[in-house]
Amino acid sequence: MTSGSDTVHSNRTNAILGALLGTLLFVQTVRIIDESFSGPEKPHAEAAHKADAKAAAAAPVAAAADPAAFNKLLASASAERGAGLVKQCQICHNTEEGKGPKIGPDLYGVVNRPVASVPGFNYSAALKAKGGNWTFAELDKWIEDPRAYVKGTSMSFAGLKSETKRADLVAYLNTLSKSPAPLPK
Repeated sequence: MTSGSDTVHSNRTNAILGALLGTLLFVQTVRIIDESFSGPEKPHAEAAHKADAKAAAAAPVAAAADPAAFNKLLASASAERGAGLVKQCQICHNTEEGKGPKIGPDLYGVVNRPVASVPGFNYSAALKAKGGNWTFAELDKWIEDPRAYVKGTSMSFAGLKSETKRADLVAYLNTLSKSPAPLPK
């Protein structure tokens, strides 16, 4: 026999799980809609992205482990294309100065900021233990696959496999600062 408090607890649990599933469905819907409005890429850019994706699939760890290769991509990256890519980040992160965290910490000023350092944000123990700064190379590795890069992170983003797109996104994130870091030449 169940008591009234068991029923209330069960209803609360169901409401929480329903809200979580609804949020995930909403995020997926926004991604699908965003992709449909992004428009077709130019044929040569599409071929480059497909080749990039194949190369990333063949050696994702080697690419992320080579900061010099990423710096070459970053030198020719497009912050404008990165501004389009950041939309998927804005579901969970603010990108404007002083707006504070959402589900994830504020991304304004993230380049060269110490890892897990936004005051008042509750980071996972794994990310707190990582240490260091969010350099261009560190952001590249993180954005490629956060869960593989920092085991135990609570970030649910699946990652961005295209090196070119990661470079564009990092170039854009770098603009979110009063004094952006100089990009590699």
